[in-house]
Amino acid sequence: MQKPKQLRIRKYDCKQYQKAALEYLNPPEEMTVSEWAEQYRMLDSRTSAEPGPWNNERTPYLVEIMNELLNYETEEIIFCKCTQVGGTEVELNMLGYTIQQDPSPVEVVYPTETMANSVSEKRIKPMIESTSTLYKKYDKNSSNLELDFDDMFIKLVWSNSPSGLASFAMKYLFLDEVDKYPGASKKEADPISLAKERTKTFRNSKVYMTSTPTIRTNHIWKAKEGADAEKHYFIPCPHCGEFIELHFDNLKWPGKDKDLVDAYGEDAIKEKLGNFEPIDDSEGLSDADRAEFAFYVCQECGCVITDAQKQQAVKKGHWEVVRQTTRFVKKVCFWINTLYSPFVRFSEIAKEFMGSKADPEKLQNFVNSWLAEPWEDTKLKTSKDLVMERQTELAEFTVPDWAKLLTGGVDVQQNCVYWTIRAWGDFLTSQNVAHGQAYSFKEVEQIMNLEYKTESGAVAIVNLCLIDSGYDADSAYDFCALNAEWALPVKGASNPMQNHFKISTVNKDSSKAYGMNLIIVDGGKYKDMIAGRMRKPNGRGSWMVYQGCDEEYAAQVTAEHKILVKNGNAKPRLEWVPKHSHADNHYLDAEVYAMAAADTLGVRMLHLQGEQQQAQPEKKEQYTPEEEWISQNESWL
Repeated sequence: MQKPKQLRIRKYDCKQYQKAALEYLNPPEEMTVSEWAEQYRMLDSRTSAEPGPWNNERTPYLVEIMNELLNYETEEIIFCKCTQVGGTEVELNMLGYTIQQDPSPVEVVYPTETMANSVSEKRIKPMIESTSTLYKKYDKNSSNLELDFDDMFIKLVWSNSPSGLASFAMKYLFLDEVDKYPGASKKEADPISLAKERTKTFRNSKVYMTSTPTIRTNHIWKAKEGADAEKHYFIPCPHCGEFIELHFDNLKWPGKDKDLVDAYGEDAIKEKLGNFEPIDDSEGLSDADRAEFAFYVCQECGCVITDAQKQQAVKKGHWEVVRQTTRFVKKVCFWINTLYSPFVRFSEIAKEFMGSKADPEKLQNFVNSWLAEPWEDTKLKTSKDLVMERQTELAEFTVPDWAKLLTGGVDVQQNCVYWTIRAWGDFLTSQNVAHGQAYSFKEVEQIMNLEYKTESGAVAIVNLCLIDSGYDADSAYDFCALNAEWALPVKGASNPMQNHFKISTVNKDSSKAYGMNLIIVDGGKYKDMIAGRMRKPNGRGSWMVYQGCDEEYAAQVTAEHKILVKNGNAKPRLEWVPKHSHADNHYLDAEVYAMAAADTLGVRMLHLQGEQQQAQPEKKEQYTPEEEWISQNESWL
């Protein structure tokens, strides 16, 4: 039988450029970002404590965040995080996936040029060099701030460079450590808004924003609150099986309750935790010893969860939506704290807190970087509701019988002035008698010269009023010069002072007030006093308001909170700043001036006057025999 003829195939050598063309035409692999990371990503020993292939089981909570990049409905991914949870690696994996699977123009924004160069040199380039599929596409002559590939490029810019932010269109925008970005200026919008404008050209563009939070009004927390959906990570309790969210409140160690009271104040702890009992006697143990006994208590069954049990539970956890505002989710936020981190033990968290509680700056870092929460000085935390709780039974314009002084404060604005009158008694006990707005200094003069009645019907007048001279100094000086018997100009100090106030003089030759006393006040110190005394229950030493006080006043005197502020290269320091942008705080400034006026009149010594009067003995007539003899023998003269 004749054999069938074999098909003859002529073989041609495939040139290298032909292979490259064929590879280029191949469609990308069907995989998620987390699958790409596990298949291709290599962690470099120069940048990772655990070098080698990427393992999703090590940080399972990052998987869904990475994969959200491929959700066609999502336009913006927000990751509000603590440190030490692998947050930077999410960004790097997304970058690597984009380079290999979806080549497109990318912009990465960092807070400063120095940070952009550092991250490029120490994180992005090592990732590219250690991942073969990325390295073969990489142009080795690329600069730190512009990484070129065969079919795309990555531009690294910094937040205080408007020209860099608005230089070109991009499909992917990565915003790193956004709470370190500056805010908007008079000439430019804020850097985040400027950068987002560059993504409009691409209909399927993606924005990834990440940072540890700083304060409630900064970028990442505002983005979190403005997200369409917010997700938290839940893990199954190894004892009861219920899915729980890990909270710092449920982390326990000997003497923890005392530590919390020392750090946050008793009122704040009771408000947050309700009734709480010490878990153990910590007497005789150092902070380091107590930290070693730290454990987590399940909020559902009360059983103890150890570090080892947490590690296994985290692998079985999942993200749950805790807040959603719309059915059509375009912006999704993921939030997580350090308790989930596989790199941090419970004892380390306890030790860090105990080492931070006595220092406000360190405590803010713990709240931000470990708990992933915005900072507020809880010992000086104030609110509108707190002011309304300080109402007494006295009506407006009525002076308490215990009052020994009346002082006023006037905050001057462009179109009006805000004024307040406060009564003062022993031990800095005070109550607002009246407040309001006036449209001229003439109205202020009438208000401050009124006779105010006490509860018993006696007459009281304003002893001293401080007039703000920071806005329109000439008008304030002239007004004080014409009303020198009860008014003095006041100005806030530009830097913190050693004392609450100091007395200076008006040195403007052309002013009617030349040579007049000028009070310089440290507003921060007086705001500390107001906030601290506002938290006292009504009575001795409290800061109170009249019955029927309006909510606008209450909102303005609590419009600021004390936070850590960094100005340029100077060391960060705690300062009072508005809680929200454009928040009115005029009544707060007026109350600062009223308190400073009381201070200049010696309000802190008022209680000593009564003590001196009580201590002074009654004068007794001295007996002398001569006087008796004269009275009996008046006729001898």
